[in-house]
Amino acid sequence: MVFRILRSGLGKRAFFWGLVMAGFMSSGVMYGLGEKTLVLGAGSGWSAVEKRIRVTEVERIRPNPVLALIPGRSRSEAGSVPEASSLPDMIISFDEGSPELFSDRTGNYQVNAAPSLRVADRRWVKEGAGAIHFSGEGESGVTIFPRKPGTLLSPGNPVKDFSIEFWLYPFNADPGEQIFSWTGVRQTASGDTAYQRIQGMFIKNRLHWTFTDFFSNPGDTLHPVFSLSSIAPLVPQTWSHHLIRFDSDTGIVEYLVNGKLEGTVYATSSGREGGEVYHPIIGREGQLVLGGHYTGIMDEFRTYTRYIETPPLNRYPREGGRVETRPLDLGGRNVDILKVEALGGRFFEGGAFGSGGRIHHEYTGTGNFLFPDSSSLLLFIRAGDNPYRWTNDESEWLPIRPNGELPEVLRGRFIQLAAVFYPSGDGETTPYLDEIRIRYKPNEPPLPPALVSAIARDGAVDLSWRANPDPELGGYLVYYGDSAGEYFGDAAILGPSPINVGKRTAIRLDGLRNGSLYFFTVAAYSRSEVDLPGPFSREVSARPLRMME
Repeated sequence: MVFRILRSGLGKRAFFWGLVMAGFMSSGVMYGLGEKTLVLGAGSGWSAVEKRIRVTEVERIRPNPVLALIPGRSRSEAGSVPEASSLPDMIISFDEGSPELFSDRTGNYQVNAAPSLRVADRRWVKEGAGAIHFSGEGESGVTIFPRKPGTLLSPGNPVKDFSIEFWLYPFNADPGEQIFSWTGVRQTASGDTAYQRIQGMFIKNRLHWTFTDFFSNPGDTLHPVFSLSSIAPLVPQTWSHHLIRFDSDTGIVEYLVNGKLEGTVYATSSGREGGEVYHPIIGREGQLVLGGHYTGIMDEFRTYTRYIETPPLNRYPREGGRVETRPLDLGGRNVDILKVEALGGRFFEGGAFGSGGRIHHEYTGTGNFLFPDSSSLLLFIRAGDNPYRWTNDESEWLPIRPNGELPEVLRGRFIQLAAVFYPSGDGETTPYLDEIRIRYKPNEPPLPPALVSAIARDGAVDLSWRANPDPELGGYLVYYGDSAGEYFGDAAILGPSPINVGKRTAIRLDGLRNGSLYFFTVAAYSRSEVDLPGPFSREVSARPLRMME
């Protein structure tokens, strides 16, 4: 029977907590002898995890989504605003899912992708959710035009320092494959027309860069050409990071591959440090083409109007990530939290290692989350009867060892969990969380009394029941009303329903109307939970009548 408890007071609260407990039974709570287990993750999902910093749900690792670090460089947390001078001039992430949707996230440039281009399969992505796949079959590549003045490649912009970076996954690195091509036209001080170009192409398995009339001497009387290339040949079918940067103070142009300096040239009058510095001049009609004659994948193309000191090379952010659940209601005060079990492992995506994009996955189950490559996952907990004021200090989470004994006794109606994810030392591996199980022992309310009986009297009803032997018993609540299952009575001299009768096991309710049928039930409560009674006893009824003497 479903009791329609609609009024305020203890009856309403009892019904409400009945619904809460019913909700737990249908959303991942398993019952054992005197213990319960609340499950997060696995088949129950991660909806309870409401705060996520650099952590996302990943499929293809386990039968259900797991929590793991987001690939890619660190992203500013909500509320923080980086200085404008530190922001990229262009960001093309290729994460939009379709070439016609590719865009510059800064809004500074117009991006047009050839219709024949494809988005790389997720397994081949270096950062974020997508990458661009070039087939090298005569396609026009990705063409980029400046939209706003004052950007790096806008005509007439006085360029000082600049940096260009991207990730590359060449299939073959054949001679003549062109990765990067910028062209423009400018008028020299003497009135001549100069055709400018920056070109990056493969020559003998090395990426060779040529700057033609891009840098100009102060008198603009020369048309210099500067070239540089990597020392070591590039390994096909392997991700590599490429960075070209220019320092306007010294005139040095540097080429770095995977953070290692591979080539250097000075855009100076002497061709070395100390000469007169040549500065970039951006002409009109400029356009940048990526991958026009290239077979392979490119990801995360960015430009900057500054000199990048240290390029971000890690697949996963070094500072790691963090998740926090919302306060989880265990249904009663002073619940004993017995144990927290965590299941998971670690993985890396083989595309970053040149192994065909396969995921290398290590499932440790309920084992240790401190791995030999320094990737790790740490768990924290706090508990209390008030989700706005925890038993332990608000700023101090209690660290716990997954699957081990808790370091101290934890009790409370609410708990909150946090997990911190740290990548491996080389930034290529992330730990993941597959499932969390919280074992706890509820502070169960007493069982309802048995053998409840009702005897009609003149304007009254005598109720009695068998005593509950529970040592934690605090007393009984008597509910009454004039409809079955609806205990809204208010005629009794002792007061409206429910009536707290303490530990008495018999009571007379005076003040009832003769001829009316009344319905009764009794619930027990523990000493610490007077406002959270246990289930109702069986319902009894009686009709008060004036008796013959």
